[in-house]
Amino acid sequence: MPPILPPQDGFLLLDKAKFPASFAGDVEAETAAFMADSQVPWGMEALSGTISGPAWKTKPSWYLVATDDKMIPPAAQRFMSKRAGSTVVEVAGSHAIYVSQPMAVAALIAKAAKEAKPAVH
Repeated sequence: MPPILPPQDGFLLLDKAKFPASFAGDVEAETAAFMADSQVPWGMEALSGTISGPAWKTKPSWYLVATDDKMIPPAAQRFMSKRAGSTVVEVAGSHAIYVSQPMAVAALIAKAAKEAKPAVH
């Protein structure tokens, strides 16, 4: 379970002490501590907001499943990416995979850029 602290003024933060293990388990300790200290609070609406026209229903998508993610369970990631019809790549890493595995993230972005078809106007 993600270590989300009780809301304050309508915003949420992760418990700094539990942040490294839950959000950035594969990131160097000093970097994970910095990430915990510099996290930006997010609005509670982010957890319950609705979107009237999700882009994944009409546009191609690519998804990187972080198989060691403690924030969004990999099974949930697989469900969401399958529902969206995404091209999926799985990589061992935490929720902060963009920090711990930047080359894997860049490779997926490059793959998406290569495979995406330009919009017809």
